[in-house]
Amino acid sequence: MPLQVLLVTLVFLALPGSLLVQFGLVWVLLMTLAVACGAVAFALLAWWNSSFGLRDDHLVVHSGLLRRSSREIPLSRLQAVDVVRPLLMQVLGLAELRVELAGGDSSEIRLRYLSWGRAERLRAALLAHAAGLAGSTPKAPEWPFFRLPFGLLLGALAFRLPVLGSVVLFVLLIAAGGAVVSSTGLFEAGVLGGAVPLLLGLMRGFLGPLMRYTDFYSSLSPDGLRLRYGIFQARMQTVPPGRVQAVRIVEPLLWRAMGVVRVEANVAGYVGERQMDSSTLLPVVPRRIAYLLVRELFAGADVSRTALHPAAGGRARDGDLGVDEQLFVARRGRVCRVTEIVPHTRTQSIRMTAGPVSRRRGVATVEADTPPGPIRAHASGREIAEARRIVEGMAAFGHAARHSNAGPERWATRSEPPPSAR
Repeated sequence: MPLQVLLVTLVFLALPGSLLVQFGLVWVLLMTLAVACGAVAFALLAWWNSSFGLRDDHLVVHSGLLRRSSREIPLSRLQAVDVVRPLLMQVLGLAELRVELAGGDSSEIRLRYLSWGRAERLRAALLAHAAGLAGSTPKAPEWPFFRLPFGLLLGALAFRLPVLGSVVLFVLLIAAGGAVVSSTGLFEAGVLGGAVPLLLGLMRGFLGPLMRYTDFYSSLSPDGLRLRYGIFQARMQTVPPGRVQAVRIVEPLLWRAMGVVRVEANVAGYVGERQMDSSTLLPVVPRRIAYLLVRELFAGADVSRTALHPAAGGRARDGDLGVDEQLFVARRGRVCRVTEIVPHTRTQSIRMTAGPVSRRRGVATVEADTPPGPIRAHASGREIAEARRIVEGMAAFGHAARHSNAGPERWATRSEPPPSAR
């Protein structure tokens, strides 16, 4: 609400700005105050007239002040439940519940200004209904998985080529500007024009992730993978079993010496900007812990058992590819090594593509399509006959895997435990 009020106030000042100047400073301040108070009143009335509840296996949400709307959503479409607490809400003891549903950009539901306890209870009830259990089921227990030390986060974020390069350039620009001032007595504006973008880039690439992932803690629970992180916007993210469609393990060049990686994922339900914002499962983690998480997410799949084979001609840039009964694994990159992992049960389609140049070389690219996200699992430079065999084999593996495993819906009522349960 504070951001909405601020936005309305800024728009009021920006649009008729030239006309407001004629009234004088006092009247401008009074009108701005009136607009801000009106925006606060409207937001409070809209919040007061909003309601929600659980009806059988449906979440019912009523909202709107001037235009009343009602939504009734089957919880079988639930993809993820997040509890978000901006700094002001933390001070007031409030929280916002964000419910992600299958269905595109308009599928997110936000329940704002709930008490912290009520948000926790509602989150547990929604996850229980989605799992096929009674809404009164107690909150599922959890087992600690990984807590990110602040020193490791700080060192890993600083020990990256873009950050180190920006720091070096910034220092050189400041030194050059100082030399010009000392020799001529004049300030060189070009120094400021180069230093400011570098400083903004450092804030985005270093301070942003540092504030976001401070106090990062992950745990495993029968209702999914739980992630807690953030200072100025504390967030608790719960990804139910089966919603992680693909995993990517990223190893920047300098991180390999430290033995740490970043784990990202395509999570069903998140779309657009929300997908990119929620794709990081572990921001900095030892390599061993990353592969342990993959086994937890994908029902015991062991990436180390998947044999990787180089591309035709042994070209390093095309990377390696491995396929077995459970997984599609592609690894590539020298400066930044990337390992993409897709279980056959999550693959939506398999493609073999070859452009005119590739056909002349006799090679093709194999792609494993998953729901939208940052991961586009593929392996290039495969001989056409080999690529065709891989596609046919993956189709057979996928059919067998989906035939023997049910979908993620109502996982708690099935005889087998969810992938992330211990």
